[in-house]
Amino acid sequence: MPLLLLWPISIGITYFAATSIANEPFDRSLEDRVTVLAQQIKETNGIVTAQLPISARDILRADDVDNVYFQIAGPKQELIAGDQDMPYPVEEDKPIPWSVLLRDAQMRNAEVRVAYIYVNLQTLRSPGTESGKNRFALVQVAETLEKRRELAKQIVKGVILPEFIILPVALTLIWFALTRGLSPLASLQDHIRSRRPDDLSPIDASGVPEEISPLVQSLNDMLGRLSQSIQLQKRFIADAAHQMKTPLAGMRMQSELALRQSDRSEIRHSLEQLSKSSESATRMINQLLALARAETQSAQTLPFEKIELTKLAKSTVQDWVQTALSRQIDLGFESENDTLPIYGNPTMLREMINNLIDNALRFTPTLGSVTVRVRADREQQKALFEIEDTGSGIPPSERTNVFERFYRIIGSHVDGSGLGLAIVREIAIGHDAEIDITNNPRSSDERYPGSLFKISFKLDTTHLDK
Repeated sequence: MPLLLLWPISIGITYFAATSIANEPFDRSLEDRVTVLAQQIKETNGIVTAQLPISARDILRADDVDNVYFQIAGPKQELIAGDQDMPYPVEEDKPIPWSVLLRDAQMRNAEVRVAYIYVNLQTLRSPGTESGKNRFALVQVAETLEKRRELAKQIVKGVILPEFIILPVALTLIWFALTRGLSPLASLQDHIRSRRPDDLSPIDASGVPEEISPLVQSLNDMLGRLSQSIQLQKRFIADAAHQMKTPLAGMRMQSELALRQSDRSEIRHSLEQLSKSSESATRMINQLLALARAETQSAQTLPFEKIELTKLAKSTVQDWVQTALSRQIDLGFESENDTLPIYGNPTMLREMINNLIDNALRFTPTLGSVTVRVRADREQQKALFEIEDTGSGIPPSERTNVFERFYRIIGSHVDGSGLGLAIVREIAIGHDAEIDITNNPRSSDERYPGSLFKISFKLDTTHLDK
């Protein structure tokens, strides 16, 4: 269809090009005629004459196709020779002598092409004639356009007629090439449609043309991301179903026990246990949701922005002051620089800090201390977030396992879901940060060596205060 629409446009362009080509030789012929005619003009004693020899008359003779007209006019537009009814050119006050000009005009109800020239009579005066101001004679030669049009038609026919043969052949070849070229794509379409809805395996690209290979590769990448997302969802549902069984069973047991009790103190005790189970279940659900969000966003692109790590950490620590006081734990905050810019997601980073503080407070005994510290490592161009406690510490053999979901250190005897550090790891991975665990170097009690969590972020040095 586009080729068929372009065909008449091609014919029109070819016609205009042919007309331009046909005009060139005929215009040159007209210029030669008017130049020869201008050379026959003489001025003697102020009288302008034109003696046309036989050769000059021959070039002005009409042929079988075109009519040829000429005119020689004096300085006052008086006719010296030729046709009286030839139109005069519309020129400026000072014509250019001996310069051949061309124009289109109408003569005797026919379109004509006119070549004309102004002859400076001052250069033609015989010796002894008095000189004066410049006077010009006008010489014009015109011819009709039949031969030009006939030549243009012949050119158009020579170009267009072969297209009647070439165009059907081209359409046939294009149809064959498109059909053959798109057949692998049709086969790929049928293959994808025949797959099961749960089949997210990569598409076989061995028989795919090279032009479609990037598309298949992009589809395989998308299927891989989709498969990973579905696996994360399945894992979340399985974990949630498994972990919620215990608190829900406890809540049901305590509620049934409360219904069978008649003693107010026993009923109150059952209700308190029910409240604790409900609180534990709520906390576990929130952590499961936080972990699912962290895992999903670590596999994709987080919406990062510039963050002042010091301000974020300080405001998060302030949210835990009352909890620390209720447990009689000294919660502190230290910072070397108020301006410590990094790029990250503020919501996820706050979730990470909350889990680290919660974990530290749970494993720190009464009258212990937890310190949050933010500082810069200018040599490594890192922003360091540190949290240290005076708890029981983490043995070196367990420091890798504690980041696994639902993993609990044997003998810790601390309430928790085992999800906090898993959330911390996923958020750190999403921010391309490094986590390191050591004993607390400031702890002096061998029974409580404490722990030091150090998380290193890339520092935005372009905005760092000097």
